[in-house]
Amino acid sequence: MTLTTTTHLNFRGTASQALDFYQEVFGGEVTRATYADTGMPVGAPGADKVVFGQLDGPVRLMAYDIPGQDSTDVAPTAGTTTREDGATVTDRTFFQSVRGGTLEEITTCWEALVQGAEVIEPLAESAWSPGFGMLTDRFGVTWVVDVAPARG
Repeated sequence: MTLTTTTHLNFRGTASQALDFYQEVFGGEVTRATYADTGMPVGAPGADKVVFGQLDGPVRLMAYDIPGQDSTDVAPTAGTTTREDGATVTDRTFFQSVRGGTLEEITTCWEALVQGAEVIEPLAESAWSPGFGMLTDRFGVTWVVDVAPARG
C-alpha cells in the first residue's frame, strides 16, 4: 500500500494568492480550478474563487476558498498562536511544518515566509534543533520551520 498525506488549507477568498505565494517560497507547480470552471455561472458571486488548488513540488499543499466567506481577516478560520512564558498558546488544531536538512535551506524558506507574517518564535538555535522558528503568515497559516536534528 502506498499512502501520502497532503495538507488541505481553507481560505476566505485568498486561496489563489496563497498558492502563488507558496509557489514563490517553495517552488513547484500550481494547479487551480475556480467555481466558474466547474459550472458556476461566470459573474456569479464567488465564481472566480478557488474550488480546487494545489501546489506540487518540494512542498505539497492543497487550497480551497470557503464559499461566501470572502475576507482578508484570517482570524475566523485561522485562530491565534502566541508565545507566553516559554510556552506556545494556541486555539489552532494544527501547524504546518517545514523541515530541512540544513540551516541555510531553512533560512531561505523562513526569509520568504516571514514577508507580511507575524513572528511567534524567531528563527534561532533551540535545544532540539540547529534552527527553529514559528510564524503565522499573511494568509493565516502558522508554520513551524526547523532543521532536522542530527541523528546520533
